[in-house]
Amino acid sequence: MASSSSASSRSWKYDVFLSFRGEDTRKTFVDHLYKALEDRLVRTYKDDITLPRGESVGQALLEAIEESHIAVFSKNYADSSWCLDELLHIMKCRAENGQIVIPVFYDVDPSDVRKQKGESGKAFAKQEAENVTKAESWRKALVDASNISGWEPKNVDNGKFSFCYKNINIWLEHLKILS
Repeated sequence: MASSSSASSRSWKYDVFLSFRGEDTRKTFVDHLYKALEDRLVRTYKDDITLPRGESVGQALLEAIEESHIAVFSKNYADSSWCLDELLHIMKCRAENGQIVIPVFYDVDPSDVRKQKGESGKAFAKQEAENVTKAESWRKALVDASNISGWEPKNVDNGKFSFCYKNINIWLEHLKILS
């Protein structure tokens, strides 16, 4: 496993990889988060903007995850096998490359993700039934990710997302992304 110091000395193509369930957040929370990061010159990967046209989506996403210093994911991964596969790769990069993972629990409780209950659990059950061979590794990745200290926008200034976006600089400085 790579140490955090070797991870921080590595040259990264992106600072942040935004990984999210498109139907949940693409045109709302993630769009605003992307703009806030870009406004602060944080090199950010967001698939609908950064994904090179004509490339294989799966391979391009895996490479972008590997070339990112921080991977951020949100709400309803369990509703998509693509998202669950991304999460597996994000967690692998965390373990092997020392990448920082910041879970953003948008409109979902981390314990629901951890225990696969509530709406998150219903979505996972659907994927589990369709992909029995991957289900256990996905479950472990969900548990591991939800055990990481993350960010719950609903708990920031009474859920006022504009506060979150305005203070993204503080968040990034805390993570030592900006010098």
